[in-house]
Amino acid sequence: MCWTTLAAAAPDQAIYAQVQKQKEPLLGTLKDLVSIESGSKDKEGLDKLSQLIFDRLRALGGEVEFIEPGADIYRMHDTPEKIGRMVRATFKGTGSKKILLIAHMDTVYLKGMLAKQPFRIDGNRAYGLGIGDDKAGIAVILHTLATLKALDFKDYGTLTVLINGDEEISSPAARTYFSKLGAEHDLTMSHEGSPAAKDQLSLATAGIAAVTLKVTGKASHAGSAPERGRNAIYELAHQVLQTKDFSEPSKGLKMNWTMISGGTNRNVIPAEAEAAADVRVVRVSDYDGLEARLRETIKKQLIPDTKVEMTFERRRPPLELRPASVAVGEQAKKIYAELGKTLMVDDAVQGGGTDAAFAALGNQKAVLERFGLLSFGAHSNDDEYILIDSIEPRLYLATKLIMEFSRGAGESR
Repeated sequence: MCWTTLAAAAPDQAIYAQVQKQKEPLLGTLKDLVSIESGSKDKEGLDKLSQLIFDRLRALGGEVEFIEPGADIYRMHDTPEKIGRMVRATFKGTGSKKILLIAHMDTVYLKGMLAKQPFRIDGNRAYGLGIGDDKAGIAVILHTLATLKALDFKDYGTLTVLINGDEEISSPAARTYFSKLGAEHDLTMSHEGSPAAKDQLSLATAGIAAVTLKVTGKASHAGSAPERGRNAIYELAHQVLQTKDFSEPSKGLKMNWTMISGGTNRNVIPAEAEAAADVRVVRVSDYDGLEARLRETIKKQLIPDTKVEMTFERRRPPLELRPASVAVGEQAKKIYAELGKTLMVDDAVQGGGTDAAFAALGNQKAVLERFGLLSFGAHSNDDEYILIDSIEPRLYLATKLIMEFSRGAGESR
C-alpha cells in the first residue's frame, strides 16, 4: 500500500510529517545497531552497543544511566558468568502518566558472523543479524522519542526506557528491574517485532520453564557384575515415564521431555543420567502446581540407592491478559485505522516468551507487546529482515499512542 494515497484516512498531519522525516534516519540507526555484534555472551560487544544507545538517549534529552547486573541474578543452567549491562533513560514531562518503553540489545548470533552478513538493503527489506529481534525495537524507541521531541510533546509524566542485554538467555539480571518498573508505570510498551505477514500487537504470551532431572547411581561392570551397579538410566527412564502425561491441554499447560543423556561406555552400568523438559504455561499459578506435582512424583523411585535431583527453572512468566491492556489495544487499533490500515490486537496466548511478562508480574497495569517493526527470520542465520514500509506506520502508532495515553485516552473504565 502506498502511504501517499492515505490522506482520506485522516492521520494527524503534524505527527505524520515528523514520522516521515524519521524514516531515513531510522534506517541509519539500524545500520549502526546491526553493525555491532552483541550476542548474549559477548560482553565486549554488549558494552560497545550499550554505549551507543546511552549516547543516543542522552542526546535526546534523557537522564541516562548504566545498570550493572547485581546480586539478585536468577541463575539458570545457561547463564553466563558475565551478563550485559542495561541502559535506563528517564524523560520528565508535565503530565501524570508514566509510560515504560522496553527492548533488548542482545542477539542469539555468534561473534564473527557479522563479517559475512553485514547490514544491507534489498528493495523493501533491510537485512541484518538481530535486526528484527530486537534492534529494530531499539530503533523504534529512539525515533519515537525523536518524533515526540520534534513535536515538543511533554504531556506525559515520565517516559522511561530500559534496554537490556540478556533477553535471549531469559533475562537473568533484567527481570527484577522490569518487574519493579512495570508496577510503577501505567503502561508498558514492549518492542519485539511483529511477524511480517501479520501486522499485530500481542496482549498475552506463554510462560516458559525448564525442568532438569539428574539421576546418580553406581557404576559397575555390565558383564561380570551388573548387580553391583545402580543403573541411572533405568531410574531416569522410570521418572520420565511416570511424568510423561503431566501436560494439561485444557489449561494451556504443556510439559514435554525433549532431551536425555546417560552413561559413559557400552560395558559400564551407567552411574549418571540426565533429562530435560520444556514447559509452557498461560497462568503464573500453574508453575507452582506443576513443580509441586513433579517433586512429589519423583519420590517414587524404581531403583534403591539412586539419587534423583530436579531443577525447575522459571525462565519466563506468562504475560496474562488484563482489561487495561485490552483498552489500550482498542485505542491502538483506532490510531492505525487513521492510516487506512488494520492492526490485529491478539489476545490469544502466543507461544514465545517476552520480557513484557516480567513488567506485568504482580500487577494489572497495561502491558502490550510487538511495537517493533514487521520482521521475518528471527534466530535464522541468513535471512533475518525487517520491512522498510512498516517504519512510518509503526512510528506513527507508537508516537500517537503515547500522546493519547498521556492525555487519558485508552484507559480501561
